[in-house]
Amino acid sequence: MSTPILFVIVGKNEPLFEAEIDTNGASAGNDLSTRQNYFVLHSSLDLVEKSSWTTNNMYLRVVDKVNHQQVSTFLTAGNVKFMLLHGGKGEEVVKNFFNEVYGYFVKLSMNPFYKYDTPIASKAFDARVRAAARAYLS
Repeated sequence: MSTPILFVIVGKNEPLFEAEIDTNGASAGNDLSTRQNYFVLHSSLDLVEKSSWTTNNMYLRVVDKVNHQQVSTFLTAGNVKFMLLHGGKGEEVVKNFFNEVYGYFVKLSMNPFYKYDTPIASKAFDARVRAAARAYLS
């Protein structure tokens, strides 16, 4: 059984985008594991803040490890956090995934109909993120 991948974009005060992706194409899993995955991501936010002061890089690598799962983080110039909970994917693969999603996020941010730091409701953005996750993380 593979661990579902949880990807969250966190803005200043709230999550802007959430996607739980199972790279095998099966159902996302039970409610308990989903809540636990969100708890792990939420609890690692403090470690992300701490790591952001120690480096100038946008890709913060693995900031937390819990129960054979890792939390990797990418921090944008606008302090928006891309957080990925995964079962130990390679660093280069995760970095390439973040860079592709960052490109999609920049294009979305330049859209005059999108207000910065509000939840992302675009179905096209969701489809592109899921396609990138399947391409890089499966």
